[in-house]
Amino acid sequence: MSKTNESLMQRRTAAVPRGVGQIHPIFADRAENATVIDVEGREFIDFAGGIAVLNTGHLHPKVIAAVQEQLTKLTHTCFQVLAYEPYVELCEKVNAKVPGDFAKKTLLVTTGSEAVENAVKIARAATGRAGVIAFTGGYHGRTMMTLGLTGKVAPYSAGMGLMPGGIFRAQYPCELHGVSTDDAIASIERIFKNDAEPRDIAAIIIEPVQGEGGFYVAPKDFMLRLRALCDQHGILLIADEVQTGAGRTGTFFAMEQMGVAADLTTFAKSIAGGFPVAGVCGKAEYMDAIAPGGLGGTYAGSPIACAAALAVMQVFEEEQLLERCKAVGERLVTGLKAIQTKHKAIGDVRALGAMIAVELFEDGDLHKPNAALTGQIVAKARDKGLILLSCGTYGNVLRVLVPLTAEDALLDKGLAIIAECFDELA
Repeated sequence: MSKTNESLMQRRTAAVPRGVGQIHPIFADRAENATVIDVEGREFIDFAGGIAVLNTGHLHPKVIAAVQEQLTKLTHTCFQVLAYEPYVELCEKVNAKVPGDFAKKTLLVTTGSEAVENAVKIARAATGRAGVIAFTGGYHGRTMMTLGLTGKVAPYSAGMGLMPGGIFRAQYPCELHGVSTDDAIASIERIFKNDAEPRDIAAIIIEPVQGEGGFYVAPKDFMLRLRALCDQHGILLIADEVQTGAGRTGTFFAMEQMGVAADLTTFAKSIAGGFPVAGVCGKAEYMDAIAPGGLGGTYAGSPIACAAALAVMQVFEEEQLLERCKAVGERLVTGLKAIQTKHKAIGDVRALGAMIAVELFEDGDLHKPNAALTGQIVAKARDKGLILLSCGTYGNVLRVLVPLTAEDALLDKGLAIIAECFDELA
């Protein structure tokens, strides 16, 4: 009996807890570059990229070749027991790429949440302080500390009780929704007045471009003022580049475009082309604040994932993917803005590089986010063979995270499907 999406969904429902969500009722069988084929043999254009994990596409030949070569050498020793060169080499390359004119060191772990957890640990050890300021709409992970930092209760921490204390929430600047740079800075100052003295705050953590929050780009003037505020009070600035890193925004790290450098930078997702590795890179003096044994993990910096990440970096250089990212972004934004001219439900099309969002409202009213239409567009696009994602505090943002290696013809085909969806639904 051949497998179907429906039969596999039934098995999934019986075997997997409902808390593990699934956006599309599809089981992937195989993939190549920016297309996926399901178990029934249907082909889909992938504008999701595994949620920003596949900037180099599915099964990039050079990434797979590097992994296959590593598989003939060793798959695991635990770096804290027996070290291996790919871990060190990857740290060296990340140290060179992360913004900041200072000596750096890098810790490798396995997931984005784990990277953020460790960044907070490092900041606390380096400063001797415990508090952390995060932002409205921020997303930093699903572990307990990172859920506290994440600015969205449902569905991430709903029903789980209060998350760890010592976390304070400031406003993320967003011109579209009336939050200016002055407003955002004032909200941090209010925390200092009402909740915690600056000397009790170890770090301020921010996404240079919010991911789950809606792909809002932090204004450069805000980042400059935030950096100055941190310097004034001895607070470490953590840039969460889990989703923005590895070339998604047109530079390898988004902070390269922000005019300032963070003290600590977290990364994960696309850094290894689909293999699980993540990390924290920061000022050497801060990274060394924790004694031997205080950092690490059994699978942290797996040799397989390190080999994949080194190949990803090589691919970015050889295929000039940062330039390609800009071209992909420009092509998609131009196409999406053309759709916007015909549909007032589209209130905004925005992007940094190829990190692209389309925000939907009822009749163009910026006070009425249209989550229903957003969900309908995602479902209709799937029916037509295009995989899309939504995001945003109100679930009214379509996001595009297509592999940077996707051909122009495929991008245009995806745009045509999106246009059809709006013509039929909006």
